[in-house]
Amino acid sequence: MEHFENTVTSRRIHEGRIINLREDTVMTPSGRTALREIVEHKGAVAIVPVLDDGRVVMVRQFRKPAEDALLEIPAGGLEAGEDPADCARRELREECGLNAGRMEPLFSMYLAPGYSTELLHVFLAEELTPTETHLDEDENVEVETLDLPLLLQMIDDGGIRDAKTIAGLLALYRRQK
Repeated sequence: MEHFENTVTSRRIHEGRIINLREDTVMTPSGRTALREIVEHKGAVAIVPVLDDGRVVMVRQFRKPAEDALLEIPAGGLEAGEDPADCARRELREECGLNAGRMEPLFSMYLAPGYSTELLHVFLAEELTPTETHLDEDENVEVETLDLPLLLQMIDDGGIRDAKTIAGLLALYRRQK
């Protein structure tokens, strides 16, 4: 079986600050045409910050699409041409007021490859030291530190529903086993 689609036409529908939306007409391997709506995103990072005592630093913030305040690992969008590790360090400082003495890549994943180009790079941050936060003007973030067993229970109980957070915490758990 062949796994490809040739783009026949591409049309920009929306250009925004965080995402763009385009509509592609593609030719499938079977010779049929199909329409694909694609969200273009520059990519992002997420960080699993672990304190020396093993607690994980989390952020709680209101997410309008979810209409809820979600407990998440810190994350943020890549700037054009920015190295993911540099972005992870910047986001950790901005959101949590922490510098990482050690930043190690855990994995990269597509969040929704059926409709989005967003590739998320997830890092483990250790040897943390405090610094000043620098939140964006529109950010309202509450920092919390919780034990990993409690966070894993919150995943099971539905208290954590953010995909990047679930993946990052499970990667940390797997690493510690």
